[in-house]
Amino acid sequence: MSDTIESVSDDVPVPPPPPAAAVTVRGLTKRYGDLAAVDGLDLDVPRGGVFGLVGPNGAGKTTTMLATVTLLRPDEGRIDVLGHDPVTDPRAVRGVVGYVPDTFGLYDGLSCREYLDFFAAAYEVPREGRAAQVDALLELVELSHKAATDVAGLSRGMQQRLSLARGLVHDPQVLVADEPASGLDPRARVELREIVKELAVQGVTIVISSHILAELDELCDRVAIVEAGKVLAQGTADEIRGAVQASSTVTVRVLGGEDALAVAATLAAGTGALVTPEEGRLRCEVVGGEAAAAELLRTLVVGGVRVTDFREDRGGLERLFLSVTQGVVR
Repeated sequence: MSDTIESVSDDVPVPPPPPAAAVTVRGLTKRYGDLAAVDGLDLDVPRGGVFGLVGPNGAGKTTTMLATVTLLRPDEGRIDVLGHDPVTDPRAVRGVVGYVPDTFGLYDGLSCREYLDFFAAAYEVPREGRAAQVDALLELVELSHKAATDVAGLSRGMQQRLSLARGLVHDPQVLVADEPASGLDPRARVELREIVKELAVQGVTIVISSHILAELDELCDRVAIVEAGKVLAQGTADEIRGAVQASSTVTVRVLGGEDALAVAATLAAGTGALVTPEEGRLRCEVVGGEAAAAELLRTLVVGGVRVTDFREDRGGLERLFLSVTQGVVR
């Protein structure tokens, strides 16, 4: 063995280790008669950030969430939540997970403060710290001015924010929110989105479901696309795009007028791109992600085209969802 041990240069950045899992699901199956609401579903939710479950109504999102938060016993498969099994150790799971269902479950006759205090007591939050916890949550969801208001007198958006605060009364490490923006007006959705972002900054792992893709597009760090009880793809949007080789659109502008644009169109078509001229520019549909876009730009420059603007639009979550799913309805 050599006496010299080569070390990695200090100049070479060492990539950070992947985040530990907050929730791991393997082979999750839940049947209702002949219907498999969830059918062998696998899921990996890393710690930290916002993880989105994306899929149409009936895809299995709610069933997966209910099993994760101990409210539904699966027929098959295993779930791990921060090292705890929801089936064999539900109390431990409930201690580290907060749940915001798609129905509010508010109790008439209680003020907002009393409502949160009730649930804090149910979660055995120590009495001496309970008032401060409730005040902090009311401030977080911007309901301090409604602390003494009966919950029945709140608007729908305020009720949803109070429901979110309820899921946080015991300071959970993971928050599971099922369709939290459903039925909210645009302003209430923006307010809810900002609260979710703030929670993520504070280190809470958030698992959120929705069939409103625009709501999740700018919110989620990672997503899982679910259809017919199965996860079809999961990861960052770019990782999923790379895996399914979804097309992206590149807009190109060049110097030299229509003649130069015609040359550029010919060169672009030679790379396999689908080229459409549009008012002094080219729209090029390419397949292959960043590598394909880079090859298109290289081809244009080598061909003598003076490119003044080159922009790639890989599309949002909606396009990605359509490229992965098949429109299965059950």
